[in-house]
Amino acid sequence: MTSPAPAPLDPALFDPRPDIRLIAADMDGTLLDDFDELHDHLWPMVRELSRRGIVFCPASGRQYGNLLNRFRDVADDVVFIAENGTYVVRRGAEISSDCLEPDAARRLVVAVRELAASGVDAGAVLCGKRSAYIERNDPPFRAEVDKYYARLQVVDDLLAVDDDDVLKVAVFDFGSAEATTAPALANFRDTHRVVVSGRHWVDVMNLSANKGEGIRHLQQALGITAAQTMVFGDFLNDLEMMDAAEYSFAMENAHPELRARARYLAPSNAENGVVRTISSVLGLAWTS
Repeated sequence: MTSPAPAPLDPALFDPRPDIRLIAADMDGTLLDDFDELHDHLWPMVRELSRRGIVFCPASGRQYGNLLNRFRDVADDVVFIAENGTYVVRRGAEISSDCLEPDAARRLVVAVRELAASGVDAGAVLCGKRSAYIERNDPPFRAEVDKYYARLQVVDDLLAVDDDDVLKVAVFDFGSAEATTAPALANFRDTHRVVVSGRHWVDVMNLSANKGEGIRHLQQALGITAAQTMVFGDFLNDLEMMDAAEYSFAMENAHPELRARARYLAPSNAENGVVRTISSVLGLAWTS
């Protein structure tokens, strides 16, 4: 149970109020508070947005199955941008996907194995449409992976997984992903997107894949413009999402690069900044 949140921002941020049709928000460090919880005020807000014909979209590096579990009670009212934009799903139907070539996925797995063999405490997650796959299964690694992957299979050999479409390869580094794992995978940058998606996570995807592209696919499918779109984020994997919306908000707790890329600033994730900002911009009634 989350604690009561403060009231919406006052006065309203924009006058007149913009015609918002799509709102996308990152999860960790943005929608989720510091205890990995969604604020209680989110649920009535999502239902009110749906009633008004406004699409709400969790946009995350997390797996679709993980997001579906977190939003199961309102799943028909939202659209999911999962795996850092590589998989966009509405009411169980795929809107878009951007999958790795099998050879690229295999080369990434080998690179992570070599990184671990060099002494870096890291492991790979092969992220498919149906499930995620790991070959490292020690309790500390498994505890971190279980936070983000609801559909997960332990296999003897990641190179033998050949019956699922691979969206990305995620790497968990018990140290600093930005300082160690991302530079170690620099050889892939010419052909793939290597993005630091959290303090300990690096995601490797196609160059064409990011949350901003996920937003654009969704806008095209729904007939929504960037001028009708609002987005919220806090970390480096949210950078391109800021470019896909006229109303782009960095959280108060955001990475400096993200703050520089966004047009506006929202209160922190710990202060229920997403819900408060949306309530203020759209003039939603506030219920405690």
